[in-house]
Amino acid sequence: MLSTIPPALLALLALSVAANPIVIRHSPVSLSFTRQLNVTGSNDLVLKDHARARGLAANPNGSGIPDAAVSLDVSNSALNYRLSVGIGNPATFYTLIMDTGSAVTWVGAGKAYVRTGTSVQTDNNVRVSASWFTNTMCQSVPYVSGSFSGTEFIDTVTISPGVVVSSQSIGVATTFHGFQDVDGILGLGPTNLTIGALSPSRGSAVPTITDNLFSQGTIASNMVSVSFEPTNGTSDKNGELTFGGTDSTKFTGNITFTMPVPTRASDSPITATFPASSFWGIDQSVSYGTSTSILNTTAGIVDTGTTLILIATDAFDRYRAATGAVPDNTTGLLRITPAQYADLESLFFTVGGTTFELTANAQIWPRALNSFIGGTAEDVYLIVHDLGRPSGQGLDFINGYTFLERFYAVFDTGNRCVGLATTSFTTATSN
Repeated sequence: MLSTIPPALLALLALSVAANPIVIRHSPVSLSFTRQLNVTGSNDLVLKDHARARGLAANPNGSGIPDAAVSLDVSNSALNYRLSVGIGNPATFYTLIMDTGSAVTWVGAGKAYVRTGTSVQTDNNVRVSASWFTNTMCQSVPYVSGSFSGTEFIDTVTISPGVVVSSQSIGVATTFHGFQDVDGILGLGPTNLTIGALSPSRGSAVPTITDNLFSQGTIASNMVSVSFEPTNGTSDKNGELTFGGTDSTKFTGNITFTMPVPTRASDSPITATFPASSFWGIDQSVSYGTSTSILNTTAGIVDTGTTLILIATDAFDRYRAATGAVPDNTTGLLRITPAQYADLESLFFTVGGTTFELTANAQIWPRALNSFIGGTAEDVYLIVHDLGRPSGQGLDFINGYTFLERFYAVFDTGNRCVGLATTSFTTATSN
């Protein structure tokens, strides 16, 4: 497991490009997005993360590949990340939430879909496995606290000025529940998450926006990178999404890539362990300080739609004992005293042969935002929490936003791997 792409794979890619040259028009393509704190009461942050974790870990059909229903909407999470995307020609712009746990892009939850000359309705409806429902003809994709059902259109999508995707499959909502102040989802998950999303065309994957940007020659690599910055605000433009490459100004040092498993299907990301393998899954171990093992090497996922760092129950118990933290009934988080915070040691995440240090400051909720989660100004709350299930079940951790705001992340569809790197904010003390 290492941080470079094998020479044989590079040679194969070079031969493929030589045989089928693609003219790259824009690469990479970067756009900013806004983080929105979406907490409405005490325990809300933890409850929303737990609901998402249960959905992501679900296996609705037992086939080894989850239905699109497992890709949960981040508008029901404690934090979400919004950007403006145009659809049609002339384009109507929609506020969409970027979600690495979903691969289907859809609109219509807020602003109605506007048909133009590029809009083509197909015969497909959105459809998921009957094991989620008693009615096998149900046409709904369930989310944590909402739902979406609709029809498929093929249309033009504008990512940024001059960057256009043609013939993109999108869902258009006919009914929805649980979405507020947003128009839909920009799906950035692995392509295999689209399998089962459409009916009657149910058996095959549907190219995502990232797939089509690559196949149409707009970007040089089939990947998307995400940069977050720690913030003490409830709504800040603090992130950058980059299609087709990386932004070297957003990370420091080298990017460590977890390499694909050769025996897996070409659309299977990273770890071989199901169900983490169906998402942006990685293998990692976690330790507290230099001598306390929290979680042995196991499978989990990197997910923008989860706010906290969630670890299996047995690992969480070890973390709680090591830190001396106590449960806080109001916020749902672990709480430590200022004196305990002064002694808090770093967490070390080992991924792909590289160890990433999550400092003491990075392990706490921003104190300026304590009141927004029902906390008090003088207390210190930890952002590591219980996943709600013991280790050994195929998805033993979720590295959520509070991890990603300290590390740069690359989601590489072309090479079926995740990349991580340090940033100028890795050791920030802003919390």
